[in-house]
Amino acid sequence: MSLRTRIRDIMKNFYFNGPNGYLETIQRGLSAARGLSGNMSFGHGTKEENIERLRREIESADAIVIGAGAGLSTSAGFTYSGSRFQHWFGDFAAKYNMPDMYSGGFMAMQLEQEVCWAYWARHIYINRYMEATKPVYRTLFEIVKDKDYFVITTNVDHQFQKAGFDKKRLFYTQGDYGLFQTLDGKNGKTYDNEEWVMKAIKAQGFVKDSQGVFQMPDDGKISMRLPSEIIPKCPDDGSLVTMNLRSDDSFVEDEGWHRASASYSDFLSRHDSLHVLYLELGVGSNTPVIVKYPFWQMSMANRKAVYACINYGQAFCPEEIKERSICIDGDIGEVLDLCQGR
Repeated sequence: MSLRTRIRDIMKNFYFNGPNGYLETIQRGLSAARGLSGNMSFGHGTKEENIERLRREIESADAIVIGAGAGLSTSAGFTYSGSRFQHWFGDFAAKYNMPDMYSGGFMAMQLEQEVCWAYWARHIYINRYMEATKPVYRTLFEIVKDKDYFVITTNVDHQFQKAGFDKKRLFYTQGDYGLFQTLDGKNGKTYDNEEWVMKAIKAQGFVKDSQGVFQMPDDGKISMRLPSEIIPKCPDDGSLVTMNLRSDDSFVEDEGWHRASASYSDFLSRHDSLHVLYLELGVGSNTPVIVKYPFWQMSMANRKAVYACINYGQAFCPEEIKERSICIDGDIGEVLDLCQGR
């Protein structure tokens, strides 16, 4: 066995058996849920005052922990309904009565494999491989790039890395649209799907424009089926695959996932007594124990910490940390622009 192989195996065992930031953060979240009074506050001060407070906190914080949910990607233009859905999935909506991309993903699973994978090829392409229509992620990166930061997110669209964030400072807890895994996940491996997605999009009749981006053909004729031979298979054993998205205990937490989980745990432990800004962006109520509740708990445990929440219609905090919280009700992109003085 070569020295390089031995080192790789040692590091692999460390990440799989070392600190688990995911479990630790859920434990923090559950602790917060049990320990809070239940009284919530919308913070204090005007929106303008809170944006200025946020700007000052970003400048002065020893470290920034960013927790991002679906609202951040929505602000960047990755909407799952309305005109964007109709443009890319109007045929599926008409034939199968799909109301939006989110519901459509579940409904597609009940269809024939050729139709299901035609749907998911489009879904993955536009939400993982196309550029966001608004520069919200890039603006966020410009604001924090010179700070000591770490990102934990439930988003699976890879936008942080595309915007320039350091891969070693990112933890995608719920998977990645850019990865496949086997149905049962027992081999513990994930597989890049970009090459397959591009082939499947082309097979449906989409055509590349001058920038190399697939678009609807001029005649509007596209297919809702893939040839059977294009249905994705595991490159190791030829079995069927699925997306690497957390839905049950078959979700694959591969070596990269464990590495990110350990890095998150290490970052939190190294900064837990410093002036930390816990910046929550667009986190809803679907999985509050991953970002929202742990951020509350860590803010309560460290009196130097500040909790900030930017969310359209859902910016609030526990009464216990009201004086050290910044709650801003508004579009994330617009707020970040104001933080930059735009």
